[in-house]
Amino acid sequence: MHRGIGKERLQHHLAIGPDLNEVNSGLQRATMEQQDAIKVYEDKQVRTLWDKDQEKWFFSIIDVIAALTGSPRPRKYWNALKTKLEAEGSELSHKLGQLKLQAEDGKMRMTDVADTEQLFRLIQSIPSPKAEPFKLWLAQVAAERLDEMQDPELTIDRALEQYLRLGYSEGWINQRLKSIEVRRELTDEWKRLGLKQGQQFATLTDIITKAWAGRTTKEYKVLKGLKKENLRDNMTNTELILNMLAEASTKDISQATDPETFKDSQEVARQGGNVAKVARLELEARTGKKVVTALNAKKALKGKT
Repeated sequence: MHRGIGKERLQHHLAIGPDLNEVNSGLQRATMEQQDAIKVYEDKQVRTLWDKDQEKWFFSIIDVIAALTGSPRPRKYWNALKTKLEAEGSELSHKLGQLKLQAEDGKMRMTDVADTEQLFRLIQSIPSPKAEPFKLWLAQVAAERLDEMQDPELTIDRALEQYLRLGYSEGWINQRLKSIEVRRELTDEWKRLGLKQGQQFATLTDIITKAWAGRTTKEYKVLKGLKKENLRDNMTNTELILNMLAEASTKDISQATDPETFKDSQEVARQGGNVAKVARLELEARTGKKVVTALNAKKALKGKT
């Protein structure tokens, strides 16, 4: 994609006009500050985490093994490989660390991780025809991050390219990018109040989702048949819009009322979610169709082919 196309598409489809630079700035800030992310190698998802202090990526070893071997039990494969490495006198497994990454059940769990250099060494012990292509992919991931640190606008262009490659429509993509900015504004407000990332953020998000959609985040993902996949990446345009309304309303109410305690913020989250609930119920009454459905990206994109 040619540089600058991202801005033109955003302006055309969202008619943001003079606020476009603000949206781009927020998207850049949101993506650059985001610590964890899902990378995709071929059709396999690899959980990653960016360490701002060390300026390096860490990759879930279990996910890498699944991508390289196709094993249905990558955790067992990794345990056997660790035993083999230790028997051979390798110190690599002892130098690897653990970090909290989101598991299939949506909870944050300690996971064995390796940085790029460690993975290059580890891959040498995994017989796979995908080893060399995977090394090139690792190098590309590292290089792209360095590029984005020098020029954050690349983050937007690459996000557009990735979604287009997966088959999403440009209209949906622009809504999704806008939703990232709305979410960032909300989490910035929570940080201003001194709330803690992790459990408190997750609790408030669940309250907002439950209020407008009638389901917690976990229940919503179960409805759509999702595991590791991002819920927002599997929402329809209408679902995205209502979720943005809920989060934007929560932020606005919070700024207006300045809640003092976490309990107060929970009540604000319910109020913000209820704003979108009213809109959802009104829309469903007029169309006779449910807004929150089991439709996910895989089904929707398959139906377009």
